[in-house]
Amino acid sequence: MSPPATVAALRQAIRQIAPAALPAFTRELDQAADQSRQGSDLAPLQRFIAQWAVHVRIQRRPGLAAGLRRWEDLAESGDAAQARQAAREIGRILDEAHAAVGLPPR
Repeated sequence: MSPPATVAALRQAIRQIAPAALPAFTRELDQAADQSRQGSDLAPLQRFIAQWAVHVRIQRRPGLAAGLRRWEDLAESGDAAQARQAAREIGRILDEAHAAVGLPPR
């Protein structure tokens, strides 16, 4: 399934697959819109759309989303070696999601 490319499509996807994330989505959208207006620059909105498209891509794959949460937990609670491994795995998941939505690697 291709990633949503508009704010409206992202909002609908979040509403369906991760409704608990809607307040953060709305707050970050407002911040990006304010930054774009202040700087007369679309980059903040483009970053917002890219970030949330990656989030949607990961959340649409429950096993991948659960794996990401496990790696994030290990990164916070593990020893240094576990944290390094977790960081590598988190990076791999994010890079794959970026590629899947047509974005360059982070």
